[in-house]
Amino acid sequence: MRMVDLIEKKRDGHALTKEEILFIIENYTNGTIPDYQMSALLMAIYYQDMTDEEITNLTLAMANSGEVIDLSHLAGIKVDKHSTGGVGDTTTLILAPLVASVGVTVAKMSGRGLGYTGGTIDKLEAIPGFKVELSDEDFVKFVNESHVAVIGQSGNLAPADKKLYALRDVTATVGSIPLIASSIMSKKIAAGADAIVLDVTTGDGAFMKNLDEARRLAKTMVRIGKLAQRNTMAVISDMSQPLGRAIGNSLEIIEAIDTLQGRGPADLVEMCYALGSQMVVLAKKAETLAEAREMLEAALTSGAAFAKFKEMVANQGGDLSVIEEPAKLMTAKYKIELPAKTSGYVRRIVANEIGIAAMMLGAGRKTKEDSIDFAVGLVLNKKVGDAVTEGESLLTIYSNTEDIAEVTRLIYNNIEIGNQVDEPPLIHDIITE
Repeated sequence: MRMVDLIEKKRDGHALTKEEILFIIENYTNGTIPDYQMSALLMAIYYQDMTDEEITNLTLAMANSGEVIDLSHLAGIKVDKHSTGGVGDTTTLILAPLVASVGVTVAKMSGRGLGYTGGTIDKLEAIPGFKVELSDEDFVKFVNESHVAVIGQSGNLAPADKKLYALRDVTATVGSIPLIASSIMSKKIAAGADAIVLDVTTGDGAFMKNLDEARRLAKTMVRIGKLAQRNTMAVISDMSQPLGRAIGNSLEIIEAIDTLQGRGPADLVEMCYALGSQMVVLAKKAETLAEAREMLEAALTSGAAFAKFKEMVANQGGDLSVIEEPAKLMTAKYKIELPAKTSGYVRRIVANEIGIAAMMLGAGRKTKEDSIDFAVGLVLNKKVGDAVTEGESLLTIYSNTEDIAEVTRLIYNNIEIGNQVDEPPLIHDIITE
């Protein structure tokens, strides 16, 4: 086979075979196929799309390009959850201990954040001492004993995806549904879960800006998962405004603690119940979503979910004193209230721009090499649909510098106040087929 022939084939709108895709992934991963030829193929895929069979073959080839984790020695059905990204998305911090507290096995590998989208691993590292890297022996021990552990992704998990993603980022081919779907699902399949719940976000703070694109991506990933013998479903959720109220690493840990103690923001709690119920059903711990939700509500009310969170933190070396006294995590030098300039109702909060404002404070990374300031971020005091009076605090800024003029200007430009509007729907659709 010659790469130039395969580029030409895809350029002209023809489907690549399983053998051709395997040849491409193997030889690009080992360095035989140069970046300039792979760039040409990526652009051909961007414009010509791929069939379901092609996407599945691409996903499996990428998943098998490195380590494929075998979780068969762990008890129970292993259920993973993945979000396509957003602002203030604290769900994994809550869901992992919540569903584990009702007996679901959660052996989860999570990633770091880049730009305005936060990463679960960064948030967990805001807990002093928390280890996101565990030995295989400890990982197995904690999951078998406690049903839960959340660690960083293996360095050799789907290496083809790492190379391809870096190339897509600089060749304007990130926004291709076949390439997005295969990137996400290759890592999920390689991570070894038996069942996968996908949170596909849509809106200003999501990669999929409109519902049609989100729905197609969700259906594509569900189809891939099932063809790969993984029980898979997707929830399409709204990310037109940040989820919950906290944006920033320590602030989101505090919000997770509050939520696990029954004091969480209504939208975040509901999102956790919606995703968690699906996880419980896929794990065969409940027959219906209603039964699963009752189990999760009971675990939250009884304190079992919070106890499981503390157990997870202790297992992974975290300082339990900050879990018992979250105020210890509030270490930013400055706490600044941002007053509303007019009275009315919050009509719009542009999620990605608010996320960028938090990133400018130091809560996120502009490049992979940037370090994160765990203490800084934002807490929304008003959400879309809330009434506000002139001078009332729209949000609280936690900063380690007083020079926040650019941040406040960006926030004011992206929170719209006017006539009353309805809150956006939290969940747009559920995809099971």
